[in-house]
Amino acid sequence: MFNSEFNVFTDSELDYYPLNHQEEIDSLNNLIYHNINNGVYKTGFATTQEAYEIAFTNLFNTLEELEERLGKHRFLIGNQITETDWRLFPTLVRFDAVYFGHFKCNKKQIIDYPNLWGYMRDLYQIPGIAETVNMDHIKRHYYITHNSINPTTIVPLGPEIDFNIPHDRERFH
Repeated sequence: MFNSEFNVFTDSELDYYPLNHQEEIDSLNNLIYHNINNGVYKTGFATTQEAYEIAFTNLFNTLEELEERLGKHRFLIGNQITETDWRLFPTLVRFDAVYFGHFKCNKKQIIDYPNLWGYMRDLYQIPGIAETVNMDHIKRHYYITHNSINPTTIVPLGPEIDFNIPHDRERFH
């Protein structure tokens, strides 16, 4: 709906859901939602070791899959930003500061995946996007509102993350 329903009110020709990629977008959206976007929550709120290990394994297997995919092109589906990229971005931008420690998603940080790390910074550096990321707010929200995970409500001071360092993703054009 947001891709086209408001076109009469704007001169934007952006297409985040191109017809020729809709099947691939839908498939990736499903994978990313279940294993990454919701996967961090399945991992962090697991109440059994088995549930935790299943969610953890699915999360990191999918991150590895996307790392490999992003070694071949700039965005998840070729060199055009799609809805899928924007669905993945919020989880990636929060990952190292919140999910890695708070939700026990601690096999690797996004910074440990060269392609995902560059890709996430590429999206972050698109004009207008950085202004939507308030890391202090993000950390306070997670660390203060999840009493079952963090009963002391201590908000960590780190990590220091520089999302503005060059990403080198233009090489895929």
